[in-house]
Amino acid sequence: MTIAIIKYGMGNVASVQKAIKKMGYHSIITDNAYEIEKADVIILPGVGSFKKGMENLIEGGFVELLSKEVLLNKKPFIGICLGMQLIATYGNEPERVKGLDWIKGEVIKIKSDNLRVPHLGWNTITVKNNNKKYKEFNKEDYYFIHSYHFLTENPNDILMTVDYGDSLVAAVQKENIHAMQFHPEKSQEAGIQLIKKILDSYA
Repeated sequence: MTIAIIKYGMGNVASVQKAIKKMGYHSIITDNAYEIEKADVIILPGVGSFKKGMENLIEGGFVELLSKEVLLNKKPFIGICLGMQLIATYGNEPERVKGLDWIKGEVIKIKSDNLRVPHLGWNTITVKNNNKKYKEFNKEDYYFIHSYHFLTENPNDILMTVDYGDSLVAAVQKENIHAMQFHPEKSQEAGIQLIKKILDSYA
């Protein structure tokens, strides 16, 4: 199984590849359409603003390619941090911008009167409705760094939540689309095991 880690100028691709290698899987960091089409799984990591992320995806010719592979060909997809936010309908960092629109919803700024923004550091997640497939990860700690959060239209798309003043979406899942706000590659064994569980289900 080959995993394509999308290189679109938004960082943290090397740390993701290192984590994938630790899981025993082969991955390539690529911006090549042919390699992405031939890959078995697509990972879209990223840090930075929603607007810049979408600009880079558009300029790199990724929007149509990724939508074809993920939505039409149903290729397994994992989005990490900004890579999760970009699959929303709209983002607002720093202004309202159209996203990939794979999962309906909007990425909005975290509002808190007494908690620091960005949400930075380790926090405990809750697996929604004790989802049977992922229940082993309930109450695990993951590493977060974000100032914006994904407000989904359909609550059924939410896989995990995190308490940060309000209950925020920590991970979403819809068919072949898996995405998380936290950084599994920086979340030690719990992060490794979560991504491995997803990849193993397609191996």
